[in-house]
Amino acid sequence: MSNETKQVIARIGETDQLYLNGNTPELALERAELRLQLVLLSHVRQEQLHFLQEAIVLLEQARIEYEEMPLSLYLNLSLCLAKAYMIYELTKEQRFTLITQQILKPLAYTESLEIYFFLAYASAAKKEQALTQHWLKKYVSCLDHDLELLQVHHAFSLAREKEWFKTLIRNKAH
Repeated sequence: MSNETKQVIARIGETDQLYLNGNTPELALERAELRLQLVLLSHVRQEQLHFLQEAIVLLEQARIEYEEMPLSLYLNLSLCLAKAYMIYELTKEQRFTLITQQILKPLAYTESLEIYFFLAYASAAKKEQALTQHWLKKYVSCLDHDLELLQVHHAFSLAREKEWFKTLIRNKAH
């Protein structure tokens, strides 16, 4: 077991102890993010699924448990939840991309770079070319967009062959 894995597991123990004294949306977010780190560190599929499911439950519960929270915190919980579901997308199960869209579409009004990216990612995974194009246009309209990410991310491999994608990249690269 690597040192990084040991540190994440130790911090999970600490945050789980803090949870016993009372939960907060911030604590739920940290607990979920730690579990997502373990998903990426593990090489055992059963472990990955277990930690992924735990993270999703923590995030879903935090999003509905608290009536009042700052919008930025709600956005962070929602983005982390979308990331968790998109990790599931690697299993090629379309329902997880649909769930991601359902989580993030109502938040698109915030004009968040990450929300646009994950909506484009989910649309591409579902092979919805028009929606992929729509969300990618919004993504590249943000100041901090990452063209290199679009050119290497596996979800956009089909889009990269399309003329609209090439034009989008070319226009933003200049």
